[in-house]
Amino acid sequence: VQLVESGGGLVQPGGSLRLSCAASGFTFSRYAMMWHRQVPGKERELVAAITSAGGGSNTNYTDSVKGRFTISRDNAKNTVYLQMNSLTSEDTAVYYCYAVRAAGSVQYGYWGQGTQVTVSS
Repeated sequence: VQLVESGGGLVQPGGSLRLSCAASGFTFSRYAMMWHRQVPGKERELVAAITSAGGGSNTNYTDSVKGRFTISRDNAKNTVYLQMNSLTSEDTAVYYCYAVRAAGSVQYGYWGQGTQVTVSS
């Protein structure tokens, strides 16, 4: 199982970035996908989530990114995206991709290694 994030970097306030997370080693379409972020000294925060293909690919966002971030998935490419617009310094963090599926009482979850996003002038 592998989740590989890409697309992070340095961007000016007000700018945009698109993160990608390429998945392999599991049936991607059956998993809900999430983006979390973490800054040093703080807990990891759920930013955006998208349900599995069977779940309708419904999306949900934390309040601080609603209207600015968009999560999407391409099941043919086994990839989930996070389009981030109108970035502020508060969005600076390491962004992690997470895949999760529940099978009965068992939950399967996989993390990526993270990609740094820095918003600064």
